[in-house]
Amino acid sequence: MKLWEIAHSRTGDKGNISNVSLIVYNMEDYDMVKEKVTAEIVKEHFKDIVKGEVVRYELPQLGALNFVMYDALGGGVTRSLSLDKHGKCLSSYLLDIEI
Repeated sequence: MKLWEIAHSRTGDKGNISNVSLIVYNMEDYDMVKEKVTAEIVKEHFKDIVKGEVVRYELPQLGALNFVMYDALGGGVTRSLSLDKHGKCLSSYLLDIEI
């Protein structure tokens, strides 16, 4: 199944760092998502975009994982020539992960 079937996501950015959250719709799915969606899986999924480290933070009380992706935005919003490189669409791309 794709993550979008059981979760939603939000994205933020600061400089060359993208912050992508993954929030399950039902708390019953949180443990499975926590097990299957590791920082390594996210790093591999974004390998063409993210050049730095991916750090995962767990927020079990919210049923959420937060991924901070470094060196992810082509130098940042004001330096990148890429369309929408500031990462607002990265949340949709995260939700395309198959688990």
